[in-house]
Amino acid sequence: MMFPEADMGTVTVMILSTCLLLMGFLLGWLVSSKVAQNRIHRAEISAEKIVDDAHREAEAEKRTALLEAKDQMHQERLQQEQEMDDRWGQIKRNESKLGGFERQLDRRADLVNDKEAAVETREESLNQLQDEVETKSRDLGVLIAAQNTRLERIAGMTKEEAKRVLMDNLAEEANREVAWRVKEIREEALAKANDEAREIIASAVQRLATRHTTESTATVVKLPSDEMKGRIIGREGRNIRAFEMATGVDVIVDDTPEAVVLSGFNPIRRAIARIALEQLIMDGRIHPGRIEEIVQKARESMTDVIRQAGEEVAFDVGVPGLHDRLIECLGRLKFRTSYAQNVLDHSKEVSFLAGMMATHLGLDTQLAKRAGLLHDVGKGTTHESEGTAGENGADLARKYGEDAVVVNAIEAHHNDADPISPIAVLVDAADRISRARPGARREVVENYVRRLERLEDTARSLVGVEEVYAIQAGQEIRVVANCEMMSDADTERLASHIAERLEEGMTYPGPIKVTVIREVRAIDFAR
Repeated sequence: MMFPEADMGTVTVMILSTCLLLMGFLLGWLVSSKVAQNRIHRAEISAEKIVDDAHREAEAEKRTALLEAKDQMHQERLQQEQEMDDRWGQIKRNESKLGGFERQLDRRADLVNDKEAAVETREESLNQLQDEVETKSRDLGVLIAAQNTRLERIAGMTKEEAKRVLMDNLAEEANREVAWRVKEIREEALAKANDEAREIIASAVQRLATRHTTESTATVVKLPSDEMKGRIIGREGRNIRAFEMATGVDVIVDDTPEAVVLSGFNPIRRAIARIALEQLIMDGRIHPGRIEEIVQKARESMTDVIRQAGEEVAFDVGVPGLHDRLIECLGRLKFRTSYAQNVLDHSKEVSFLAGMMATHLGLDTQLAKRAGLLHDVGKGTTHESEGTAGENGADLARKYGEDAVVVNAIEAHHNDADPISPIAVLVDAADRISRARPGARREVVENYVRRLERLEDTARSLVGVEEVYAIQAGQEIRVVANCEMMSDADTERLASHIAERLEEGMTYPGPIKVTVIREVRAIDFAR
C-alpha cells in the first residue's frame, strides 16, 4: 500500500514527537528521582544533626542537674552542720546552767544542814530551859502555898474569903476602868470620824477646780467696725427700739470701740438677743421686719442650745441614760442663777463632790453623782409648772424612772422628806460646800434679780397682758397688751392698774415707769 508523501511526513513528525515526549518524561523522572534522593539525604543529615544536638543538650542538662544537686546537697550539709553547731552550743549552755543550778542546790543544802544543826542546838537549849522552868514552878508552888498559909493566919480569913474580897475589889476597879475606856474610845472614834470627814471633804474640794466668778447681767457683743453701731441704731433709733421691743433687753451703745452691751436680768433673753444680734450683723440687713424674723428664729434655736447644754453636762459628769425631759430641764439651768451662782455649774459641782465623797466612803459613786446632778433639776421647769422646785424635781425624777435614792435625795435637799440613804446626806453636804465656797454666790445681785422678776410677775398676773419686760435696771417695765382683748383706751387703765399693784405690793428705791404697748397687725397674702 502506498502512502502519499504528505501523510508520511505527518507520521514521521508524530513518531518524532512521541519519542521526544518519552525521552522528556524519562529525563524528568530521572531528575525528580535525583532531587528526591538529595532531599532524603539532606533530611537524614538534618535528622542526625538534630539527634546529635539533642544528645548534647541532654548531656548539658544532665551535667547542670548534677551540679545543682551537688550544690543543694552541699548547702543542706552546711545548714545541718550549722544546726548541729547551734544545738551543740545550746547543749553546752544548758550544761553550764545545770552546773550553776547544781552549785546553788549544793549551797542551799549546806544552808539547810546548818539550819538543822542550829535548830537541834536550840531544841536542846529549850529542853534545858523547860526543865529549869518546871523545877522553878514546883518551888514557886511550894512558896505560894506557904505564903497563903501565912497570910490566912495573919489576916484571920480563909483562902475563899480572901479570894472573894479580892475579886469584888478587882471587879469594881475593872468597871471603872471599862467606863473610862469606853468614854475614851467613844471620844477617839468621834474625833477620828470628824477628822476623816474633814479629810474627805477637803480632798473632794481640792480635786474640784471650778471658776469662782459670778454671773453678770450684761453681755458684750463684738462688732466688725464702729460703723455697725449706726446701722444697729437705725434711722431715728427705729432699729434699736424694735430690737429692744422684740427681745426685752436693753442695748447700750457707748464709746466702747467695736462693741455693744446687752443688758438684762434674764439670761435666756440675753442669750436670744446675743444670737439674734450676731446673726443680724452677719446678715447685714437690719430693719424692724428683719429684726423680728431673726429674733423669732433665735427663740426657736434656743431649744437646741438648751438641749446641747444638758447633754454636755451629763457627758462631763459621766451620768448616762437620762430622759430627754430631764436633759432639757438641766439645760435650762444654764440660764438660771441662785445668788449670782450659775445653777448648772452648781449642779455639776455638787455631782462631782458627791461622787468623790461616796468613793471615799465605799458607797455607789455613780448613784451619788446622778443624785447630785439632778438635785436642783426642778428649777429648770418653766413657770407653767405648779409646785415648788423640790416637788417638781422629785416628780420629774420619779416620772422618768430614776432610782428611789435619787428621788429621795432631791426631796431631802429641799426639806420635803427625810433622807433614807447616806447618798441623800452626801448630796446635801455637797450642795452646802458648793454654795459656801468663797466667790460662789453674791447676795446683792440675787436680790436685784428677784426684784426684777417680781416686777414682771406682778404685771404679768393681770388680764390682757401678753409679755412683760423689766428694763433700765428695774426703773421701767414694758408691757405688751393683747390687741384682741384690749382697746387703746384700756391700755391707759392697764398702765394705772399695774402702777397701783406695784405701789401696793413692792418696795423699790425710785419711780418705775410703766409703758403699755398695744399693736395691731393686719396680715394677708396675695395669691
